[in-house]
Amino acid sequence: MKSYDSHTRRAVISTVAKGTSSPSPTGTPTPAGTTAPGRTAVGDVIASAPAPGAPDGLLAKVTKVIGETADGTEVQTAPTTLDTLLGGDDAKGTVPVDPASFDVERLLPDVKVSWAKTGDIHSGPEGTKVPLGSLRVDVATKVATAEGAAASADASVSGFVQVKPEVDFSYGGGASTAATASTGSTASGPGAAYLGISGDWTSQWALKGRAGATAKPVRLPFAKLHADPVLQVGPIPVVVNLDLTCYFEISGDGRVTVDVEQDLKGDFKAGGTFGTAAGWTPVNESHMDSSPVRTSVTTAGSVKAALGAQATVGLYGAVGVTADLAPYLRGEAAGTVTATTPAGSGTKSDVAASGSWALYGGLDLSGTLQIQLAIFGTPVIQHAIPLGTLHREWKLADGKM
Repeated sequence: MKSYDSHTRRAVISTVAKGTSSPSPTGTPTPAGTTAPGRTAVGDVIASAPAPGAPDGLLAKVTKVIGETADGTEVQTAPTTLDTLLGGDDAKGTVPVDPASFDVERLLPDVKVSWAKTGDIHSGPEGTKVPLGSLRVDVATKVATAEGAAASADASVSGFVQVKPEVDFSYGGGASTAATASTGSTASGPGAAYLGISGDWTSQWALKGRAGATAKPVRLPFAKLHADPVLQVGPIPVVVNLDLTCYFEISGDGRVTVDVEQDLKGDFKAGGTFGTAAGWTPVNESHMDSSPVRTSVTTAGSVKAALGAQATVGLYGAVGVTADLAPYLRGEAAGTVTATTPAGSGTKSDVAASGSWALYGGLDLSGTLQIQLAIFGTPVIQHAIPLGTLHREWKLADGKM
């Protein structure tokens, strides 16, 4: 496809080169050149990688052949679904997202992005090596006083998120026509499908000072990233759209002064899977290990701080899955306490003053399956389906004096 106008839904299809093939309306390759200008027909399906006017790729059917232009054949299109394209075929793939392919929007001044791929290695801040295939985002900023906070803020956050994302997609043809009745598709619809994101996760972050927070979490996004990896299913490009928003989130009573640092490492998987019997069901998994934490909690009160990322995964510009991974640290103190401990050591911490304190690590993984998952040709989801909240919390240390 040469170009697309999203307002008129008109596309210009370029000449098909000799020796190539194009998808037919059923998704099976047709002989080379059969969809070249002058031969395009109503009912043909366009499956295109990102192109001018269609930055997220395009999946559409031809409803009218308008005529020839200098660039190719201009056609009128309408939205369609994957079952119209793939029919009874099977398709499956897991594609690591090239970290260099992300478009990055920095939302705060002091945000640094590093990445590494084969043959083109970029080092992280201060010479830190980034693992192959990983994307790292570093940030350091002051914490603004939250509206209605009990105290003015004199705190800072710093750290990094390092992720090695992969997009997962599968389609299994062979469902009954009843499965696609609500979409109006003439194809059989899939018997199974899956869309999601997975990957390795590493984060290290610190919160220092007196955070002027409120009981309601205050979220501070610091970077937005976008990529459009392509899964090649035979001659058909399946375009997956991936958005990541990295953020800090802080809540508390605004009275605690803290000096905390946490390292986390693990993996995650979030998405939706489809079967003709159960319909769409969520997939929600995460495994994290916490390495030693330095913490100092002074003065009674409570605080919770998270360094997380929200991921949105879709196909051809239609949102399908939204997942929010938020590892966090939560501290509580009663009385006047100053405590310092390494996490996971199993030993008592040094405590100076009277009172009690406790420190918890944890993670929340939540999200939704969106109505646009009808792009698979499955029954339309009438409302967003929660992935459910995967919540884990563990005590890092506590003490009394």
